[in-house]
Amino acid sequence: MPLLDTDRELTRDSYYAATAPRGAAHPPLQGDAEADVAVVGGGLAGLSAALELAERGLEVVLLEARTLGFGASGRNGGQAIHGLACDQSVIEAQLGAADARRVWGMTIEALDLMRDRIARHAIDCEWRAGYLGLATSARKGRELSDWADRIERVYGYALQRIGAAEVGGWIASRRFHSGVHDPRSGHLHPLKYTLGLGRAAVEAGVRIFENTPAVALEPGAPVRLRTPQGRVRARHVLLAGNVYLHDDGASLAPALAPRVMPVGTYIACSAPLGRTRADALIPSRAAVCDTNFVLDYFRLTGDDRLLYGGRVSYSTLTPARLAEGMRRRMLLTFPQLADVPIEHAWGGFVDITLNRAPDFGRLPDAPNVLYLQGFSGHGLALTGLAGRIAAEAIAGDAGRFDVFARLKHRPFPGGPLLRTPALVLGMAWYRMRDLLG
Repeated sequence: MPLLDTDRELTRDSYYAATAPRGAAHPPLQGDAEADVAVVGGGLAGLSAALELAERGLEVVLLEARTLGFGASGRNGGQAIHGLACDQSVIEAQLGAADARRVWGMTIEALDLMRDRIARHAIDCEWRAGYLGLATSARKGRELSDWADRIERVYGYALQRIGAAEVGGWIASRRFHSGVHDPRSGHLHPLKYTLGLGRAAVEAGVRIFENTPAVALEPGAPVRLRTPQGRVRARHVLLAGNVYLHDDGASLAPALAPRVMPVGTYIACSAPLGRTRADALIPSRAAVCDTNFVLDYFRLTGDDRLLYGGRVSYSTLTPARLAEGMRRRMLLTFPQLADVPIEHAWGGFVDITLNRAPDFGRLPDAPNVLYLQGFSGHGLALTGLAGRIAAEAIAGDAGRFDVFARLKHRPFPGGPLLRTPALVLGMAWYRMRDLLG
């Protein structure tokens, strides 16, 4: 089954969809359109780029195969965190120390950009500052503390250390040994934020067409995009559809498809806890993530529910009895919630790269076609910055975009038939390492 159709089923029980009013839909494209830039993908990366380009005075058309925020942008864990999905050592090894510091600085700019857009466009998305990274063992606690020391020393980014004697004051769970706190990162309602960014883009002049998949791309000057009921001609194209660009055996950019893999991610949301009980779980109300390779993450919502994520599927098969499985994971962390039911459970796909670094660049045969992919589950803030630097590149200043474009990405091993089984086996090994501490 195509990923888009699988996602449609998975997201039917989304807490976000149930609590984010969409307003008027955008009609599909009928006939021909022309623009300076055509953006493919109505998630945070595509909307961010479209908004930036329109604010620069360019004519922008945005094509979305379903509805704005349908993919990972509108159904993720809601955590906006410093850094990338990969460790900074991956960036240092490829780009050197100076550009690694530049990349780190851009990830912090991404957090500031998000807060600025929320304020400037009056987006009601329940932003809450604060992020806790927590270790589940003494060994992992030492590793986390050493990492924080290096981030402060090399990148000048201070994090508050939380020792074993203090951690109980930050979280009501015996599962965690120690941690770090970052007041600059935080969390929000991602679908409300995405829809708010869509409204801002429309107000800036972007023409958005929903239920309009781009089914073919013809490079040239201009580039031509074909949709089921129309065509778009544009001087530049930005591909921001992530894993959905390579769905169901077809791809708008076949050269890029082997460099990303779809991974299913799953989240559950409890019934309301009440303010007192919610505050007792996480007194700071920060977003929380453990440091395991196959990690759990959770946070409190604006209406005092616990939103808990942690199951992943590297085979694209949805776990059976999703709500029940997610509830078991939640109770491993918070056994005191045994009386609290799960009211929503949903999931969907993100794209990961082999080294977990983002994959930005231009198509080999079409330098006026840019792409953004491979956020690897760490894109809520970074997608906004990615859209900005892609817009800068299209407008003539590619300096920051080209720093990311220099990152090298290898295809997943095994080819089309064997790479998924290979990834499943590899992740099973990492799960075992996490369990053994």
